[in-house]
Amino acid sequence: MNALCNAVTLTVSLVVINVAVGQKWNQWRGPQRDGSVAADSVPQAWPDSYKSAWETEIGEGYSSPVVDANTAYVHSRIDPDEVVTAVDLKTGIAKWFKKYPASFNKNQYAKDMAKGPNATPLIVDGRLFTIGVTGILTAWDSESGQQLWRNDYSKFVDTSKLFCGTSASPLIEDGRLIVQVGSDVHGGQVLALNPADGSEIWKWTGTGPGYASPIVIELEHVKQLVTLTDSSIIGIDAATGKELWTIPFPDEWQENIVTPLWTGELLVISGTRQGTHAYRLELNSSNWTAIQAWENREVAMYMSSPVLGDGLIYGHSARRKGQFVAVDSKTGELKWASDGRDGDYASVLLAPQYLVLLTSDARLIVADRGSKEFHAHKDYQLAEKKTWSMPVLLGDDLLFRDEQRLIRMSPLH
Repeated sequence: MNALCNAVTLTVSLVVINVAVGQKWNQWRGPQRDGSVAADSVPQAWPDSYKSAWETEIGEGYSSPVVDANTAYVHSRIDPDEVVTAVDLKTGIAKWFKKYPASFNKNQYAKDMAKGPNATPLIVDGRLFTIGVTGILTAWDSESGQQLWRNDYSKFVDTSKLFCGTSASPLIEDGRLIVQVGSDVHGGQVLALNPADGSEIWKWTGTGPGYASPIVIELEHVKQLVTLTDSSIIGIDAATGKELWTIPFPDEWQENIVTPLWTGELLVISGTRQGTHAYRLELNSSNWTAIQAWENREVAMYMSSPVLGDGLIYGHSARRKGQFVAVDSKTGELKWASDGRDGDYASVLLAPQYLVLLTSDARLIVADRGSKEFHAHKDYQLAEKKTWSMPVLLGDDLLFRDEQRLIRMSPLH
């Protein structure tokens, strides 16, 4: 705790907080890894405004907070260390704080960016898994903060070309911990590990990683890991690590960032220069093929990953200095778009009645679903500093991080 007091400053406002029991937002984009939010995590009525309940200094980074029961976990950097903090949701006070050396030389083309970490942690069965920008993967006891094991993949991470650091968030599938590491110098690896001790179960090797996070889809009774490399989309047998198919998806800056979206019929991929594409995956005999079903070059998602609802793909396109869009999931037709100037980035969440959108300018927009045009139901300014990571909805309250702080906000009545 002494290390915490030296490194982290805590500011707490004296307000009454109703902590929802059993909150769970345990990984990148939530429990289903698709940006969908359960009804009990959303306000019954959105308030007119919010006030700060507490604010905790945590360090820099783009990793999103995760929540299990009444504890939030966040992965950050207090240079030259990466730090992991468990924060009591009710008080904002740290339950535990751990740090480890993770010196990182940023890519020359990313000097304005923070040094990470970029990947969002994963909580499973009392274990917290973090992977830093240099590829240091650590398993922690989520209650005590004790380090259980560590795998260091930093020798595969090189930023001398275009790669800007490890970004793929880990996942668990059928008892296997899945991580994606590497760089454009050393090539890429997708690994299935034993979550108990970090031992390797299988390994895929190939092109260096992109910045997207892998997902799991099931088709023809086969579970596939789908992810992006720096120049392609790949499907890997989740049980064996065998590559099943690949689609070229080159980008001149290797900025393949958007997490893939599976509609149940089509695989949707987007890039800032490639536009948005949908592919149908087919099994012929024992061979998988990916066939393009549609493309929309005018909808170009940069860093924001879309959600699926109402037969539409809702997302944030880089066009017109950032605009929210709704695209027909079957045809790729643009159904509506906001006027633009909606930020460089936005987290997109799908709540039962509304879209919940947090822009990089700290605007939280609650927008109508299923409408014929973009319409903001509520629009809040949450902070003055940038907000680059995904928020967590806690019933009436909100949890998010800005450039240096983890912040909980409550309705102002």
